[in-house]
Amino acid sequence: MRSLSELIYRTLAGIVVVCSYLFLLAPLLVVFVLSFGASPNLEFPPKDWTLRWYADLAANGEFLEGLRVSLLLGLIVTVVSLVAGVTAALALTRHRFRGRDAVIGLFTSPLLLPSVVLGLALLLVLGQVGLVGTYPGLVVAHLGLTIPYVVRTVMMSLEAVDPSCEQAARTLGAGPVTTFRRITLPLITPGLVAGAVLSFIISFDEAVVSLFVVGTGTTTLPVVVFRYVSNNTDPQVAALSVVLIVFSLAAVALIERALGLKRVLSKG
Repeated sequence: MRSLSELIYRTLAGIVVVCSYLFLLAPLLVVFVLSFGASPNLEFPPKDWTLRWYADLAANGEFLEGLRVSLLLGLIVTVVSLVAGVTAALALTRHRFRGRDAVIGLFTSPLLLPSVVLGLALLLVLGQVGLVGTYPGLVVAHLGLTIPYVVRTVMMSLEAVDPSCEQAARTLGAGPVTTFRRITLPLITPGLVAGAVLSFIISFDEAVVSLFVVGTGTTTLPVVVFRYVSNNTDPQVAALSVVLIVFSLAAVALIERALGLKRVLSKG
């Protein structure tokens, strides 16, 4: 009787898991199918099939320029976020001082604000110093969103590291820089990788805040897509989505091969 109950339970659990995956993946599957439709309008299911939209995508100058801006911006934001986030995480984890909890709250506060409110605030502040529509302005805007994630992931990694390892290195004559480079940094690598991946994805995908601070020559890909779908209904955006999904899966596969995705997420 017990075996029958366990079998029923496992079967129901499996059905729930499969249905959950189908629910999550259904929009992606629809987008994948739409990208091969021959109709000039979004039509599901497509009546005819074509690769035309992928060819048009490769020749779309606005999308390519937006992709270039987003990739460059994402790389810059990721590097700066890691430097600032790791420094802040070390200070908050290895030192106890008055107001520490308030500082941690300050670092995470941008995550609690609606994107529209944050974008408007950045527009007003950056506009006063002439940074609206510039790369530095975009970097500053995105750093407010990415640094909190780096701080949290690195702090979690640092809290899992035994401080006695660092103390032993210092006792044996290693300086602070050598201790960090030879001891601390290798131990928190999963947290760094998790923070870097999150920073790049958030920066690359950010649309609402970017809408307030982009300008001519600094328009990111999400903003280009937003403006494109406002005036067009062809499946070219679906083709772009499929390309981005493929690149995302490739990035996940590389992380899994290099470090192990479960290890990165569990320690990050």
